Amino acid sequence: MIIQPAHRTETVKEYFFSLKNKEIAKLNAIRKEEGKDPVINLGIGSPDGMPPAAAIDALCESARQSDSHKYQSYVGIPALREAFCSWYRRFYGVTLDPATEVQPLMGSKEGILITFLTFINEGDKVLIPDPGYPTYTSAARLVGADVIKYDLTEENGWKPDFEALEKMDLTGVKMMWTNYPAMPTGAKATPELYQQLVDFALRHRILLVNDNPYSFILNDNPVSLLAAKGAKECAIELNSLSKAHNMSGWRVGMIAGAAEYITEFLKVKSQMDSGTFKPVQVASIAALGQGKEWFTELNKEYRERKDLVWKLFDLLGAKYDKDTAGLFVWGKVEPDNKFLEGTDAGKTLGERLSDKFLYDAGVFITPGFIFGKNGENYIRASLCATQPVIEDATRKIKELI
Repeated sequence: MIIQPAHRTETVKEYFFSLKNKEIAKLNAIRKEEGKDPVINLGIGSPDGMPPAAAIDALCESARQSDSHKYQSYVGIPALREAFCSWYRRFYGVTLDPATEVQPLMGSKEGILITFLTFINEGDKVLIPDPGYPTYTSAARLVGADVIKYDLTEENGWKPDFEALEKMDLTGVKMMWTNYPAMPTGAKATPELYQQLVDFALRHRILLVNDNPYSFILNDNPVSLLAAKGAKECAIELNSLSKAHNMSGWRVGMIAGAAEYITEFLKVKSQMDSGTFKPVQVASIAALGQGKEWFTELNKEYRERKDLVWKLFDLLGAKYDKDTAGLFVWGKVEPDNKFLEGTDAGKTLGERLSDKFLYDAGVFITPGFIFGKNGENYIRASLCATQPVIEDATRKIKELI
């Protein structure tokens, strides 16, 4: 390399799952030579189901239109913004102005970095949950923010400890990230929790950012932070079609909030792309038009898979909470877990158990340390594998033990 990379690259590493997928690919090559099956990957939450049929039909029909292949508007076609607003009104009871209070995204993950670029200067402090989605921390570091972790613990139901937050030195804190149903723990939000968060943010003049892609998964009462009183004064919310509509590869998301926040956000986003492919936008409108029956059928399958993962965790000796939502099962690994014997004592409990079954049984379950220090003694399994695959993983582990 004839130049040095930007200093900001020194603050982050390649994403854990990117590295792990490379490792699994190498393991699979070795396993193939040894006549073994490929590794069963229960890691990333990438839905394996089909999107709504109406969305696929709309995509194909729009792709045949001559005007569908040009650059698109930076703000998305009006019908898509209307569809997002209708979706929020029907399921969350939140009213948004389609002209000024919603911005379509190429997946909500894009929105995380753009939110930091829009509102955070170098040296600003940002509150980030521990455990939490690693991208919040990585994006904060890329813009030079000072990351302040706030604890989420099993004892407190993986909710913020507001008494502890009030005792923290909040000088210079400009932004706070939340995510419910929580990834990785599956803890659910309530209107009361969201109101507490909004009141805290208003009291301390902090911009609250809620990442809300899991609210329809195994959750009978989806809620939005924007429904809380005063939320539009201090909060914005990210959402996505990836999980709720089996459209992760389509890269369709949104950010919603008061017009003043969306206007500033668009200043940055409009430098990044030239709009989402129109057929994808048209298809997203059809997806957003799905009724409750879509989510009922979706969750029926996930409930059956969750039952199987619980049985797998029982086999592993990992303790879990059944009253959770989202695409994952989160299990605690105790120090006396019998499967830790002979594993690397220099690693966290979750990583030791994860490595044990990856290398010895060919089953990958995510170690919780990647989500923060409060996840070190946990493992996480995705529900984005078919029932036969989960059963096969269980069989392989039974054979090993």
